[in-house]
Amino acid sequence: MKHHTTFLLSAVLTMAVAMTASAVEYKAIQAEKSKVTFQYKQMGVTMEGHFKKFAAQLNFDPAKPAAAKADFDIDLASIDAGSSDADDEVVSKTWFNVKAFPKATFVAKQIKATGANQFDVTGVLTIKGKSQDVNFPLKLIAQGSTAVFSGGFIMRRADFAIGEGLWAKFDVVANDIQVNFQLTAISGK
Repeated sequence: MKHHTTFLLSAVLTMAVAMTASAVEYKAIQAEKSKVTFQYKQMGVTMEGHFKKFAAQLNFDPAKPAAAKADFDIDLASIDAGSSDADDEVVSKTWFNVKAFPKATFVAKQIKATGANQFDVTGVLTIKGKSQDVNFPLKLIAQGSTAVFSGGFIMRRADFAIGEGLWAKFDVVANDIQVNFQLTAISGK
């Protein structure tokens, strides 16, 4: 019995060391393999769009999520809202005001594991100089030195003064914007 327990303990420790040795820390986003999209309702019709340019600073070890760091910047002028007229309108002062506020930023403050390859992320989203706390679930699909992080949250445009003046009402463009992302990351030094 003692030999069996010693063997079992040794096997468990060996597996733990092997798992620790093979842990991967993701440090770079591959923008060309990633996407940031959004959906909203305009006059009751679901509209979709995406951002073409974004960057991230990442330091994420799935085994140590509490120590993770993630900062994300979106170039708001890179928006594709479905038409050139819409693209021109949303970068204006009334909407994103990209001349004064060219980027939206997200800074993760806390990342907690909630299950196998699932996490809860809390951070601060800043758009047009206004900041709001956001919280969302994050899913990780790891494949060796590459991982795909996916998640999403609802952003309320009124919280950031996106759509001022006549556009401040929600009769034409809804207040709730569903933001989704799928980010491909690679390990690094």
